[in-house]
Amino acid sequence: MKQNNAIIYCYRRNSQIISSLIILIILPNLLGLINISTPWEFKIHFFQLAIFIAAILYGPQGGLFAGALGSLSSALLMHNPYIIIGNTILGLFVGLFFGKGFSIIWATLFAYSLELPWLILTDHYLLHLSFPAIERITIALAISNLLWALCAYYLIPLFKKLPQNIF
Repeated sequence: MKQNNAIIYCYRRNSQIISSLIILIILPNLLGLINISTPWEFKIHFFQLAIFIAAILYGPQGGLFAGALGSLSSALLMHNPYIIIGNTILGLFVGLFFGKGFSIIWATLFAYSLELPWLILTDHYLLHLSFPAIERITIALAISNLLWALCAYYLIPLFKKLPQNIF
């Protein structure tokens, strides 16, 4: 009887882990399809929400994983493959700073400040965007990052049933 219970537990645990990994990959890609244009000539993106949820729940590895694999659709839609590395940096460091005890706001601000040089260099030198365009992008990302970080923090209770130690 104990052996059957152990098999059932392992099956449930493995299916929860697989479900969590699928959520970490699919959710940011689906959210990446949603963009809201603003009157200030920039778009608010939604995919950061899933990256922050992953970073809060699973730490740096979860943030890195969701940032890297979860940015694929956004990178394709925006014709900007450098987004993948930028969001990997963002997810990794949000998870790291949040895990070290920083609030989600400070963790997001610190992580974004580490992502920012990558964003500026790639957008200017590789995508040939002007500095005024990059300025609008960085402001839009700062605002949306803070907004989605707060949303993620308050949505975490909905995700608490997922296994916490998949990495």
